[in-house]
Formats: sequence, C-alpha cells, structure tokens
Amino acid sequence: MSRAIMFQGTASDVGKSVLVAGICRILAQNGYRCVPFKAQNMALNSGITRSGDEMGRAQIFQAEAAGVEPDVRMNPVLLKPTGDRHSQVIVMGKVLTNMDAVTYHEFKPQLQKKIFRAFTELAEQNDIVVLEGAGSPAEINLRDRDIVNMGMAELINAPVILIADIDRGGVFASIYGTLMLLSEQERQRVRGVIINKFRGDVELLKPGIKQIEALTQVPVIGVVPYLDVDLEEEDGVALQPEKLRHQLGIESDADKLDIAVIKVPRISNFTDFNALAAQPDVNLRYVAKVSQLGNPDLIILPGSKNTLADLTYLNECGLSSAIVNKAKQGCAVLGVCGGYQMLGKTLIDGVESGIDRMNGLGLLDTVTKFAQSKHTTQVKGKILSHSRGLFCDVDGMELSGYEIHMGETEVIGDMKPFVEIRSRNQQNVSILDGAVTADGLIAGTYIHGLFDHGLFTRHFLNQLRLRKTLTPLAEDAFDYASYKSAQFDLLADGLREVLDIDQLERIMDEFPLTLANKEQECLV
Repeated sequence: MSRAIMFQGTASDVGKSVLVAGICRILAQNGYRCVPFKAQNMALNSGITRSGDEMGRAQIFQAEAAGVEPDVRMNPVLLKPTGDRHSQVIVMGKVLTNMDAVTYHEFKPQLQKKIFRAFTELAEQNDIVVLEGAGSPAEINLRDRDIVNMGMAELINAPVILIADIDRGGVFASIYGTLMLLSEQERQRVRGVIINKFRGDVELLKPGIKQIEALTQVPVIGVVPYLDVDLEEEDGVALQPEKLRHQLGIESDADKLDIAVIKVPRISNFTDFNALAAQPDVNLRYVAKVSQLGNPDLIILPGSKNTLADLTYLNECGLSSAIVNKAKQGCAVLGVCGGYQMLGKTLIDGVESGIDRMNGLGLLDTVTKFAQSKHTTQVKGKILSHSRGLFCDVDGMELSGYEIHMGETEVIGDMKPFVEIRSRNQQNVSILDGAVTADGLIAGTYIHGLFDHGLFTRHFLNQLRLRKTLTPLAEDAFDYASYKSAQFDLLADGLREVLDIDQLERIMDEFPLTLANKEQECLV
C-alpha cells in the first residue's frame, strides 16, 4: 500500500522545495521508490520531460534527488507569469491558455480531477509520494478553491508537516498565525512543525519551542540548520564553495572568469547557469543595470517569458547599448532562448507582448517571428565546426538539452549555425539551431541545459581563460552531475541528524491514502 506525506510552508521561500528533495533522497536511500508531487507550481523555471511535456524545475530537481526520471504527473499544473496579473496555464505539460488571476481562481475546480488522477497514478506505481504545498495554507482568501495545500491533503488524506523559516524573523508568530487560521479539521492534519534555516545554538530556541507546542498542541519535530550544501532553488543560483576553488589552485578573483548574466524582469530558466556558477573558476553574477556590468569576460542574455517586454526594459535602462558596446570592444556574448532572439536584428511578434515589431541588439544577423504554438522538446545534437572563438575546439561534440520557446529564428546573414539537432523528443531530425559570428565571440541558441555537460563547459570556459591569458584547467576539473549528486547526499545526511525519519514514517502510517471512489468526488 502506497503512502504519502505533505510539506506545507508558513510562506513562500521557506525552503519547502529543498527539504522535499532531501526527504526524497533519504527515502530512496532507505530502499523506497518515492516520487515528488506538487499539484500546482508557479515558476518561470521549467524543464522538458522525455515525452516533451513541460513541468516545473523544482519537481525535476526533486525527482533527481529521488533517483527517478522526471514525469509531468509530478507537477500537473504549472503557471508561468507573463505579467503582473496574467499567467500562462500549462496542464499536464501542455499550454492550455493565458488567464488573469481572478479567472484562474474561478477555473481551478476544473483542474482538480486531472490533478487527482495524476497523483493516483503516481501513488499506485510507487511506495511513497512526497507532496509539496505552495505559498501558505493560511491564505484564507483562496481557501474555497484550494487545489495545492489543504485542499489536496484532504482529497487524498495526507498528513501535513508545516515548515517555518526562522531566518526571516518572527518564526513563532508565523507558526501560530498559520495554525490558528486553519480550521480545526485542518489543524488535526498537521502532525509536526519543522523550523528551517536556523543559525546558532539550538538550546536558546528550546524555551520558545516549548511555548509554541503548548499553544498549538503541534510538536516541533526538527530544527534544520543552514546546511553547507549547494543545491538548486527556484529563487537562487548555485554558488560553488570556496574550499573547492582553493583545492584547484584558484585563490583570487584574478584567477576566475567574470560572467555577467543580464537579469531581465521576466527572466526564465536561470537554472541554466547553476552548473556554470558551480564551476571552480567562475564568478557568476546577475546584472540588472548598467552600473553593475563592469568588464566581464562573458555576457549572457538568458531566457525570458516575455522577450519583447524585457528587450524594452534593456533599451530603456541603457543595457542594450552597453552590451553592444562591450561586444564591439571584444567581450564575448551568448544568448539563450529569449536572449538569442534579443541578439538578432528584428523580432516580429503580435502574439506574446502586444508589440508588432522591434529591433533587436543587432549582434546576430537573425530575424525572429513569434507564433502561437510552443516548442517543448528534448533535443540531442552535434556541435558544428567552428574555427575561431568560443567553440573552436568542440566541433562534433554531442550535446543534449531542451527547448521551450514560441516562434522561429531565421539566420539571414552568412553566420554559421551553432549545432545540428539530430533528435527531438526521440524522433530523428536534422535541424540547424543557433547562430555564431565569424569570430566566434557572439552566439545564440535555443538549447537550454548546455552547461550541464561538463566536457563542453570546460572547453568553453578554457577558451575564455585563454583570451584572458589564464592557463586552461584540465577537462576533468569539475563534473557537475557528480557534484550535484554528492550535494543531495550531503543534504540527506544533514536532515538525518535533525529529523527522525522513523517518526515521519509513523506519521504516514496514521493516514492511509483514500484513493478509491474519490475521483467522482472531484468538482469536475
């Protein structure tokens, strides 16, 4: 019989995603086949499954921790904000429509049946499902149509562990306030509290723990300290621990590459650069204004959920001109997805932004035309031969990644494509992607996940090092996949020290899942 446990938070960004990943790792180490699940995720960081379905990066990250292949059923509803009040609604990996917040709130009951079916299938195929809530269950204005917090827990009869972030202050007030805003029935479902991101001596916390337990009648089952682990988060970037840099003889900023990622307002899939930031010889920083740009060795224009709106921002704040000037001075520039589109001469829309046409930065001889259809594909390909610049010694190297974009980009000049795509969603194709200038210093591609390939990344960075008159590092200097797996193990070790995993299993046993005959009870 499968079991489930749900982790909810007193607010957003309290560490739910990372803790769920850690619990998944522990359960996998204990011999269980476990999977993550989040009924509804709101994020601009997404990825593509083997079948071409789009889902939140957080659940992909958690699946990796569990040692299972990402499956869109782990995140049946994904919301990708397109503006202050509108989001693209993605259901079971495919775009449904765009909705404003009020319309979506009214629409949520129609999603419940699909969410329940996705969860049921996962539960039937696995030993344990570890659920993550969204935001806070105490958002009482949204409670009547909740599909991701207590509404989900009640539907399947899952126990709930509440996570509170002490680092932001007011932890006991947030615990008490959250629990008191729940109904009595909901409070009975909360079987424990975890205080997360603690710094200091836990003995000083114990008097407060006793008081909050007396007030709420809910035990604090663990205090999780800040752990020395480097893991992907939806709202942050990986930073390589300094100790590894020192082990490789990199002692100062002068020995590192300075890489500036342009932080556009609607940046998406910045997780593309976590593997790059984790490299021992990289200082990666996010730049939002001209005064922060400095003199980097590489400028990256990342993906965007609204390319033309973000290009307008770059034009208005002066970053467009600054990037062009740096390129003219010999700085390397790479555009990924929306960033690739921005580097071109012309962007023709009428679909995404309400702007019909806009000039790009003009660094690549390309024209992008947006369309209603969305490419969501896993891809494999080979890098083409490039005699100069960033890719001069990686010709023929195999790459894999994924595409998430609307529209097509046509190379109108004599620039060379970056890569030949030979497989999309496991179907053989022969498609040229990207564009590279003759000197090899300005390039763009639609492929996300480039820097997850250790060999390619090392060759790419070594070209930058040579331009900076630094000695190249050995090809085996850093393996991001192995590094990330080791970080999952460190996270699991840290959680085992402060959480009683047997207690979590006993809590699961107290709440047998109620899946049979439930589907007809869903609102649609």
